[in-house]
Amino acid sequence: MALEPDLDWRDEALGARIRVALWLRGEVGEGGTFSKRQLREAIKGKEQVDRRMRDLRPAGWVIKSYRDKPSLKPDELYLETVGLPVWDKEYRAAGLRQISAKTRRDVYERDGHVCRRCGIAAGEEYPGEQGSHARLTLGHVVSHKAGSAASPENLITECARCNESVRHLTGVQMDKEKVWDRIRELRNSDRKALFAWMVHKGRVATPAEKVWAMYWQLPAAQRDELRGKLHDLLQS
Repeated sequence: MALEPDLDWRDEALGARIRVALWLRGEVGEGGTFSKRQLREAIKGKEQVDRRMRDLRPAGWVIKSYRDKPSLKPDELYLETVGLPVWDKEYRAAGLRQISAKTRRDVYERDGHVCRRCGIAAGEEYPGEQGSHARLTLGHVVSHKAGSAASPENLITECARCNESVRHLTGVQMDKEKVWDRIRELRNSDRKALFAWMVHKGRVATPAEKVWAMYWQLPAAQRDELRGKLHDLLQS
């Protein structure tokens, strides 16, 4: 995966995504930390350079923030894995997908603003991991690498951690016999709940769970205020 000798992240003729990838590989390296400020200072004059960095993730680049790796400072990012060489013509479009703001919004609304895999809400703290909060993203039901479309039917709301885990399960495919075996092992009450989710094409959230997901989208100060108001309401 050697760089072509004529490619340099300082070359302003290159696209922002390619320049970001070259900068990360050459200046940061796997296992290195950096900040968004350093990235913006390096790739000057390019709009939405942060988004171009995020666009590398579907191409196998693993870039973690303090939400994913509690040891990081809030302004630090960690380059865990260098993915596909998007500076190569062969991989120039690797991982790229166009999801409109409306589609993204609709999928989040459909899924109740919670991860459909583990159930955690946006901004909620992971159990037993103080300071590590969930960040929601969109994943594909059928792998994007397999040529699937970015349509609502093939998109699912995931937390960044589940999304990362699923993308690394290459070669591991579930089949209906394995799923049926698990269904048979469930208690009858759980089978009924599962059937209801199947009919609704999603986990049926209770009214309290829906408000819980909305609550975690608020800033911390507003969450504290609401918690106090609810406490007073319960005491009245």
